[in-house]
Amino acid sequence: MKTYIITLAVLFLSISSLLGQQNDITFKKKKVLNKGNFFVYWGWNWASFSKSDIRFKGDNYDFTLQSVKAHDTPSAFTFKKYFGISNLTKPQTNARIGYFFKENYTISIGIDHMKYVVANDQFVDIDGNINIGNVKYDGVYTGQQIQLTEDFLRLEHTDGLNYINMQLYRFDDISSWFGLDSDSFQINATEGLGFGLLFPKTDTTLLDMERHDDYHISGYGLSVGFGLNITFLKHFFIQADLKGGYINMSNVKISTNPADSASQDFFFLQNNILVGGKFRI
Repeated sequence: MKTYIITLAVLFLSISSLLGQQNDITFKKKKVLNKGNFFVYWGWNWASFSKSDIRFKGDNYDFTLQSVKAHDTPSAFTFKKYFGISNLTKPQTNARIGYFFKENYTISIGIDHMKYVVANDQFVDIDGNINIGNVKYDGVYTGQQIQLTEDFLRLEHTDGLNYINMQLYRFDDISSWFGLDSDSFQINATEGLGFGLLFPKTDTTLLDMERHDDYHISGYGLSVGFGLNITFLKHFFIQADLKGGYINMSNVKISTNPADSASQDFFFLQNNILVGGKFRI
């Protein structure tokens, strides 16, 4: 009996020791290393824009429209339109590739494909002069109101308002804030800034002249943003971003005549939903 009790005691102590080791292994979170990882993502944005003063210059006109309102044009959701290979740029999209050069810092390059449409038929103030032989609109303007009808102006950056930019962002694992302790599921806060060029495809009809629709480097942009990144299985993530910034386009092409141009600047705000992955090469 004594030997039996001793044997049971030794067995109990051995099992307890093994369970203790197992618990240490189970609950000790393995640190997820970001440094050296690349990442890519694709997503969709919904944007809004501040009012903008737009100046139009040409051989026989030079005028400014004050406080012009514009809006985005997000596509109605269908699986084919948002995920079909031939329709990838039909919605308002975001694409990016980047690199963790430090554990918590990334550098990346990408494109924010927004769409910007001047609201039809709105009334705005106009200053300047027009002398193109158009009886309806020729004249000198000093703050009068004018309606942006189809024969006066149609202006869209709809294929699109392309902000090609570099970003420096920080990532911080905040899983512990939510009581999570897993190397297979992390919640990260992201924040950073960006800068880049505007390469819009501008669709314009001005003063009933020939329609123009072409790509052109038109200016620059600055942006800041923050978001929430949920990474699972160490390699895949979904991310929600709020991103805002300033766009200055000093040379928007509005016709095939090099003398014709428009300029404007405004602020923008994006709400983004992104999906992506991290990998090493």
